[in-house]
Amino acid sequence: GIIEGDFTLDEAQNLAVQMQYGALPVPLKAVDVRTVGPSLGLDSVESSVLAGVIGVLVVFLFMLLYYRLPGFLADIALVAFVLLNLAVYKLFPVTLTLPGIAGFLLTTGMAVDANILIFERMREELRAGRSLNSAVEAGFSRAWTSILDSNISAILIALILWYFGSNFGASIVQGFAITLILGVLISMFTAVVITRTLMRFVVHFFGDRLSKHPFLFHV
Repeated sequence: GIIEGDFTLDEAQNLAVQMQYGALPVPLKAVDVRTVGPSLGLDSVESSVLAGVIGVLVVFLFMLLYYRLPGFLADIALVAFVLLNLAVYKLFPVTLTLPGIAGFLLTTGMAVDANILIFERMREELRAGRSLNSAVEAGFSRAWTSILDSNISAILIALILWYFGSNFGASIVQGFAITLILGVLISMFTAVVITRTLMRFVVHFFGDRLSKHPFLFHV
């Protein structure tokens, strides 16, 4: 086989490694040759972005309907998560390919998952008879261990994927790993710091009114 085109030596070697993996010891015969234009990739990216937007909107709606006021605050934190991710992508910069989009959407779900753990702990504390303020504090402190463990596990897996992608020429895997690591780190900040700050603010200024309307917390 001959690799032709505008390649550097490293790029050609990486491509050769990719072609060797999974190769079968059988002769190859060209039966048909077709040229695929860049519009196919563009359509895939646009479809992925559309699917991601729809998925995020569904998550927004679920959090709002199921957790009510805390879910609304979590939605605000999720908006901050998206904006911070886009700002980081612009700063580095990060090219959002299909794997990159997948990593971003995955961490969006992980950010919401952290809020769900926190809110469920809050509901348990409220059912146990705690006041609203103490239930909020206990919910965040007791859910923190689970959130930290799960995010550290995700980061370790992402680092393994990044190492694999950088050493075996699998740039697709590497792009997914980078967006996953950035998303997990940012989600820890938004799910814990931003949501907690918003919850403390609401409880501090409207705690008495909220205590009279337990419907807002879906206890």
